[in-house]
Amino acid sequence: MTIALKSVNLKSARAIADLDAGTILATVEIAASPDRVFKALCSEEIADWWGSPQTYHVTRWTGDLRVGGHWKSVGKGADGHEFEVGGEFLEIDPPHRIVHSWKPSWSPDSATTVSYRLQAIEGGTRITVAHTGFTEAESCANHASGWEHVFGWLVAHIQPKPANGAVFVNRLIGPRPTFPADMSAAERTVMTEHAAYWAPLVENGTVIVLGPVGDPAGAYGLGVVRAADGQANATILAGDPAITSGLGFRYETAPMMATRTRY
Repeated sequence: MTIALKSVNLKSARAIADLDAGTILATVEIAASPDRVFKALCSEEIADWWGSPQTYHVTRWTGDLRVGGHWKSVGKGADGHEFEVGGEFLEIDPPHRIVHSWKPSWSPDSATTVSYRLQAIEGGTRITVAHTGFTEAESCANHASGWEHVFGWLVAHIQPKPANGAVFVNRLIGPRPTFPADMSAAERTVMTEHAAYWAPLVENGTVIVLGPVGDPAGAYGLGVVRAADGQANATILAGDPAITSGLGFRYETAPMMATRTRY
């Protein structure tokens, strides 16, 4: 059946880079309290969630959480190379604001500044990051993409997968049968946002299977989702940028009558 979707309150990660100004603005809304988010952002807990096997992973975080205190993250990239990022705390207002410098070991002369603002909203916390001081456009663009990944990892860490519930098969139908072969620039952008939206749900186990299906009758996207009930599944689908874009995408969904998985 085709279901009608309603909008959700919590927004997925977005990051915008002003390459001329050397500034990034990134935001996400997460179903957790500001106190919970604050702890995850400036404690040893960072080593539990910041990174992925496909990119890099922080293995140790240390910090002196006071104005003038220093922090350092140590980690390892997917290629095995180790790295460090550190800096100094410039402002601290628990659990609302953190400002610190950002000095990467691979580019020690290119220090930037990161500020977090945590705002309590209905259903959780809105996190807004301003990352400023970039002098190279490529670095600024790469870090903008990086912040979307970071927010995805944080959401996956704080919002655990449902322990029980139903399993739903969701088919994302494109605006036309030829869609995969003739995407417009706007549609390609939406598909990038769509992938970023689903990534943390895959990482935290809410999504069992996700990917495109090459059906000869017409390709479609498949997402097998574990959710508490049909409304919870619909809420996830409603937040997909493919749906909110208004470009003609739609979901068809059905509950599985029985399941057997390794998860």
